[in-house]
Amino acid sequence: MITAAAAPELTTATILVAFAGVFLICFMKGAFGGGFAIVGIPLLSIVMDPVAAGGLLAPLFVAMDLYALRYWKPSTWSRPDLVLLLPGLVIGIGFGYLLFRFLDHRAIAIMMATITLIFVGLWFVGGGRVTIRPRSSPKAIAAGLTSGITTMVAHSGGPPLAMYLLPLGLGKEVYAGTTSLFFTVGNAIKAVPWLLLVRPAGNDWILMATCLLAIPSGVWLGWRIHERLDQRQLYRACYGLLVVTALKLLWDGASGYLG
Repeated sequence: MITAAAAPELTTATILVAFAGVFLICFMKGAFGGGFAIVGIPLLSIVMDPVAAGGLLAPLFVAMDLYALRYWKPSTWSRPDLVLLLPGLVIGIGFGYLLFRFLDHRAIAIMMATITLIFVGLWFVGGGRVTIRPRSSPKAIAAGLTSGITTMVAHSGGPPLAMYLLPLGLGKEVYAGTTSLFFTVGNAIKAVPWLLLVRPAGNDWILMATCLLAIPSGVWLGWRIHERLDQRQLYRACYGLLVVTALKLLWDGASGYLG
């Protein structure tokens, strides 16, 4: 079982690196609606234990998501997809909590990375085209469930959700808005379990308060980039980020066994 992680020392380097990591995650939320938070975790892991980084980010995700909804308004949400996705998300977070406490999350990371790389590989083999496929209730439920598990275990719920949403060919605003609301719900639910698992100490809360200042500018800059991307560019960027996320998951899982 995960016990309380050691609070990071409040040095200038710790504050700057944590601020940069949160800014990067906020930028991703503004540009793509969320789902790629794991790209910022390596930065935080430079100055603190990865589990402590997860505990630091859990409540910050809620603040990021609520701010991002200023840009991803209800008109950008795909309600038919969210109705199918959200129940699985809630159940998946519950499963993820149990897995985090009792099972080896390194194996989960490796499995998720492998599936994601296969998904992206098939897209590249197919010529990198956006092939629109019909909505599928079983696929949506499976995506919500898997995303709930991986977002709880490794803050990496983006790949399962993207593997469901990208083939639907949603408009870029609807894709980002739907992703944003999905993770707003998920991050709000998982914040309490993460805080129970990690139990942040005094310095963690000070660092969280400092990192809050990165949220408005990070989300705004990401949103401005989103405005400049056309549909094809956005989808290419999302597939590219899936590769980065999968490789990070693969590294985390494999290095955990090797180390």
